[in-house]
Amino acid sequence: MVKDKGDTIKISVRNLVEFILRSGDLDNRTGGRRDVDAMQEGSRIHRKIQKQMGSGYSAEFPLSITVPVLRKDTAFELCVEGRADGIISLPDEEPAIVIDEIKGVYMELSHLDAPVAVHRAQAMCYAYIYAKLYPQEEIGIRMTYCNLETEDLKYFNETFSLMELEAWFLRLIDEYGKWAVWQIRWFLYRNNSIKALDFPYPYRSGQKELVTDVYKTILRDKRLFIEAPTGVGKTISTIYPAIKAMGEGLVSKIFYLTAKTITRTVAEETYQHLIQKGLHIKSVTITAKEKVCILDKPDCNPAACARAKGHFDRVNAAVFDLLNKENDISRDLILEYARKHNVCPFEMCLDVADWADNIICDYNYAFDPNVYLRRFFLGEKKNDYVFLIDEAHNLVERAREMYSAVLYKNQFLTIKKLIKSQNSAAGSKQLFYSGNKLEKRLEACNSDLLKLKRDCDSCSLIEDITGFVLHLMRLMTEFEEYLTDFRDSEGKEDILGLYMDIRHFLNIYEIYSDKYITYTDFNEQGEFRIKLLCMDPSDNLNSCLDKGKSAVFFSATLLPIRYYKEQLGGREEDYAVYVPSPFDKDNRILMIGHDVSTKYTRRNNKEYNKIFEYINAFTGAQKGNYLVFFPSYQMLNQVAEIAAGKLKGLIIQKNNMTETEKEAFLQDFTIEPNISRIGFCVMGGVFSEGIDLKNDRLIGAVIVGTGLPMICSERELFRGYYDNRNKRGFDYAYLYQGMNKVLQSAGRVIRTMDDRGAILLLDERFMQSQYTNLFPREWYPIINVNLNTMQAELRSFWNH
Repeated sequence: MVKDKGDTIKISVRNLVEFILRSGDLDNRTGGRRDVDAMQEGSRIHRKIQKQMGSGYSAEFPLSITVPVLRKDTAFELCVEGRADGIISLPDEEPAIVIDEIKGVYMELSHLDAPVAVHRAQAMCYAYIYAKLYPQEEIGIRMTYCNLETEDLKYFNETFSLMELEAWFLRLIDEYGKWAVWQIRWFLYRNNSIKALDFPYPYRSGQKELVTDVYKTILRDKRLFIEAPTGVGKTISTIYPAIKAMGEGLVSKIFYLTAKTITRTVAEETYQHLIQKGLHIKSVTITAKEKVCILDKPDCNPAACARAKGHFDRVNAAVFDLLNKENDISRDLILEYARKHNVCPFEMCLDVADWADNIICDYNYAFDPNVYLRRFFLGEKKNDYVFLIDEAHNLVERAREMYSAVLYKNQFLTIKKLIKSQNSAAGSKQLFYSGNKLEKRLEACNSDLLKLKRDCDSCSLIEDITGFVLHLMRLMTEFEEYLTDFRDSEGKEDILGLYMDIRHFLNIYEIYSDKYITYTDFNEQGEFRIKLLCMDPSDNLNSCLDKGKSAVFFSATLLPIRYYKEQLGGREEDYAVYVPSPFDKDNRILMIGHDVSTKYTRRNNKEYNKIFEYINAFTGAQKGNYLVFFPSYQMLNQVAEIAAGKLKGLIIQKNNMTETEKEAFLQDFTIEPNISRIGFCVMGGVFSEGIDLKNDRLIGAVIVGTGLPMICSERELFRGYYDNRNKRGFDYAYLYQGMNKVLQSAGRVIRTMDDRGAILLLDERFMQSQYTNLFPREWYPIINVNLNTMQAELRSFWNH
């Protein structure tokens, strides 16, 4: 829902009908069949059908109508808009105009006895708008369903009078009226508070300029890339100007996107502080389903969860209740109101987000094709959204993962055996027949993968998988039928898991381009797989960012900036700024131990002992808390064995720590410690980024090695791909990711203006230009040391 100037509320046809007309149960047992159209609008099948129509067919026809609404003491206009898939002109027939609504599905069309209610309602909306704009006493609608495998078509036709459609449409508008009235009143209340809101802190050096840069970026519909060290105040410096732009009608919704829980917490605290300063804003954090589900394991269907039964009959009342009573919408509030109205807390949270001014969530909800918030980003329409992307350096690898897809051969074999056993024990002809067809489709895909496996020694690039994809599409049709008819069959989770993996694989195949490669290999357990690997996510991210007005990418480690601009969808006209550190350089010493190496060829007990000697001397120079970051658990454990009994106050990060264990680990880093505390951690892990140990809770960090990822088949594919494109294969595949881990780890030390701390880089490669070129400006001056000179430098620093 979008507000225009002059009390006009805009809403899309799809959002209107899906919101007002939804009803019934939450049910996950059919692989997402609640939303029957299997592919995104504007997909290949839409275009193909539209092109096959004659000259009397107008495709993607824009329609919009503005309706005056008077409800209680509030008058406003409601603009309902969208694009009809097609307008069919039949001048010699009755009706002379037919609205065509196209949906691509995997299901067998013979099972579709009537159009899906919300699809029919969309077509009716378009029919009313068209008949009103281009006067028609009578108008038709046609629902066109196309099976994505066979491309068979099934039509449902109806004819309405304008009078019938008008009565139906106005009832729809009336039902939506109370929500629109609430929204208008809320916008006025919110915007008045924004106008009176001042920046809540004294500006630090460079901060006012940064706030201005962010505001101008939003004003000009651009994207901004910010490299800003810790201490600049990036969170408030991006949120505050975005809120100001919202108060001036430039922004309809702010998405604060993060990669980690800790940065989400910082954003929440920033909004809470602004609320304490007088801001009125509705902010919601989307929490993972697993963390808010009332079951031990999410299973969203009426058979497993009482709240799933009739969820959509009750959820609108729950949302309206919460919106009228709460502003800062925490997880606890969502749980409370979901319990009160007996609805799913996760689904309710998503519905609350429709009406929130600010949404704090993981990158996935904006960019991941599997879980992105379709209510905001489906279709081609551009909205006045602003994306604030925190710790943006993480988005490159995350995006590559989101836009890649993998299938394992053993998945098909396992499900085939499961279906075969069900066939043997089938109690009905229907189950046997359906299972038998599914088994054959699984066998066809398994045979394709078996042929590829025979041709693969270790890792093979594949040029063409058209035949395999065709077999996958045929399999999906049988899956749809099986999951519809036998939703509670044995092994449903495994069956549904493969279904979802194939659906993702086919969706990625549809956007496949020259920024992808296809390869086969074996994982560490020897399992054969085929993967569509995204080499460059910029096009995919760009298509998501184009749904909004502006985007701000910010991080303390966005170096080199040109690399991140290229990978994250930056355009030539977009801006990049570097914000100087506000910290006193005399409060930090940064040294390189140049006679140590962590190269694989040099990893031995002699080198590990030298590393320990450096750590021992570094942490012994001043009592306090230290973190030591290693490139792997293997090296961490090797050095920890040497340190056992020699290094007092040693604590070690374990693999797969629980949230409680992580908190306990950090609690050992106390203010004014009586003894030194030395934490051994892994670079790139949970303690190398996002943690905030201020003042003397941390006074030093040792970074062991350059953080380069381990050599593997996939990394080498990246290297070869970028060597062919720009001769920077090593940098793109290894160097930039490794150095980012180094920069993040070093950034744990100086967090406030009062902090003092020491940083030691241990690896001779840090002396090479390809590494020093990636050092941020605030790192200089850097002191090159050996074990003896380091101790003298530390004495001088700590005594200063």
